[in-house]
Amino acid sequence: MTQIIYGSELSAELKENMRSKVESWVSAGMRTPCLAVILVGDNPASESYVRGKEKACAAVGIKTNTIRLSSSISQEELEKTICDCTSDDMVDGILIQLPLPEGFDEDRAIACIDPQKDVDGLHPLNFGRFFMNQPSFVPCTPLGIMELLKRMKCNPKGKHAVVIGRSKLVGTPVARLLQNANATVTICHSHTANLKELTNLADILIVAVGKPKMIDAQYVKEGAYVIDVGVNSVDGHLCGDVDFESVMPKAGAITPVPKGVGPMTICMLLQNTITAYEKRQGL
Repeated sequence: MTQIIYGSELSAELKENMRSKVESWVSAGMRTPCLAVILVGDNPASESYVRGKEKACAAVGIKTNTIRLSSSISQEELEKTICDCTSDDMVDGILIQLPLPEGFDEDRAIACIDPQKDVDGLHPLNFGRFFMNQPSFVPCTPLGIMELLKRMKCNPKGKHAVVIGRSKLVGTPVARLLQNANATVTICHSHTANLKELTNLADILIVAVGKPKMIDAQYVKEGAYVIDVGVNSVDGHLCGDVDFESVMPKAGAITPVPKGVGPMTICMLLQNTITAYEKRQGL
């Protein structure tokens, strides 16, 4: 029988452990961990994501300092705000809500973050350290995917993993994590000619392309572990990149959309913030 793995349930368990840890620090007289969130403009989706992060932080006892900036500010003003957070000893983690409005240079903005506070794992120094197998922050969605595979009782060692999508946020880093876990990894993308042939070899299939229900049962090997990263809106309803109803009977385990990968992304943001706090406090 196919396992349906809900990230919402797993994240609730992990967040309870985080909450207990933060409570113990505060009870011992230590300061509260703090995440600075920088939001530029008034994009409704970005506002919604920020509110979700604020709520999740509050649930585990992490303080949030949300800095809302007008989209009319200059790149230099944005970078000064980031640098102010970097130099603030009361701030443990910094997150820039992406995407930034048109006209801003995201790479320049991210490079202003202190790598030790880069809880999104996007600073070029962290990215380089990660690929050199050195201690670093790792992007949150790939970390969440690895936690979901653990919940599926899937040990990647010796398995063939196929990752569809090669973004710096998901596809590329999760492929590296799977390699580090001793899987054999194939990365597919929009120019892959024999996609169906490759996906049918996958013991682990991770889909992160942003195309609604792109992957149906004919792309999936019997008993495969399927992680659906996509979040798409179709006729007012959310769906993933995987056709859940088609693939579910064939998969050994699968994540749904919603309540699959999404909650784990936020959960790993909290974990990275706590890790940053621990490092800065010498714990």
